[in-house]
Amino acid sequence: MSDEATNGTSSPAPPVAELAEMALEEPKVTFQDQFKAFSKFGDTKSDGKMITLSQSDKWMKQAKVIDKKITTTDTGIHFKKFKSMKISYSDYNKYLDDLAKTKKVELQEIKNKMASCGAPGVLQVSAGKAASAVERLTDTSKYTGSHKERFDATGKGKGIAGRKNVVDDSGYVSGYQNKDSYPEKH
Repeated sequence: MSDEATNGTSSPAPPVAELAEMALEEPKVTFQDQFKAFSKFGDTKSDGKMITLSQSDKWMKQAKVIDKKITTTDTGIHFKKFKSMKISYSDYNKYLDDLAKTKKVELQEIKNKMASCGAPGVLQVSAGKAASAVERLTDTSKYTGSHKERFDATGKGKGIAGRKNVVDDSGYVSGYQNKDSYPEKH
């Protein structure tokens, strides 16, 4: 039996508005969680404890930390000071501190951007320009020369017939109108 039934009292229910707000909020991802995620990104053997320069650069680009002020050249110079291909989380913090001091950028601002940039992945690309370019380049009605011979009037490909000059070996000259109009000799 529940406490309600035995005591005759009910426990205060949490406010509905707060629950709804908590459900809408994205779970807070820490900087260290992001470090783990990006150190595994693109490396199947990684355990999430060490990060490479290329993984770090991908992370910084996704977080929009790399811009006019901080470039990949800067990140490379500061990363190579550790004389290692991969660095740990504690060394990564030192690396960011050194980079922020040299470039006169607030360290906490960099960390906040990097913590809130989302899961590692491909950056979003607008489909607007790409779609129109692809549409223009794949419109078979605009093809010229031998390329237009590869498609019929509807734009459907002709297959091998559109790619090769198939020789008519029937014995008639090209353009002859009365082909196959005479009865066969037995």
